[in-house]
Amino acid sequence: MSVTQRMSEKILVVGVIDPDAYTNSATTYKTGAIDMSLHRRVLFVVMAGTMASTSTIGFSVTGDTASGGSYATTITGKSITQLTEAGTDSDKQALVEVTAEEVFAQGKRYIRGELLVGTAASDAGVIALAMHSRYQPGTDLASVDEIVG
Repeated sequence: MSVTQRMSEKILVVGVIDPDAYTNSATTYKTGAIDMSLHRRVLFVVMAGTMASTSTIGFSVTGDTASGGSYATTITGKSITQLTEAGTDSDKQALVEVTAEEVFAQGKRYIRGELLVGTAASDAGVIALAMHSRYQPGTDLASVDEIVG
């Protein structure tokens, strides 16, 4: 990256689970599909906000061969240790990095992040950032409202 090139031109927002107060439910919150043929690396930033005393937050990266697939396969080694308030994990983050090689080695092309809030409500969110994208300049998600640089 040259010194005149902005980071926002090299790092793309490619997935998101909006930060919110999520209830304890059987619902898994998911990013959209991310095509790993377009990016060499994706970094998921999992953000835990205020957690109730019995809250848990789990996160994993799943893969599929089609963008609209079932995503039944967890990419090997791409799940966090569950965050818990008992473990003093309120207001903490977890990072999960995935490479295209890891995804392709498991016979997949597309990935997405999956967040599960369990036992009690918790504030949480996820953002997926891509680097080394195949086509430059890349395109952020349409939900990116403003880039200041």
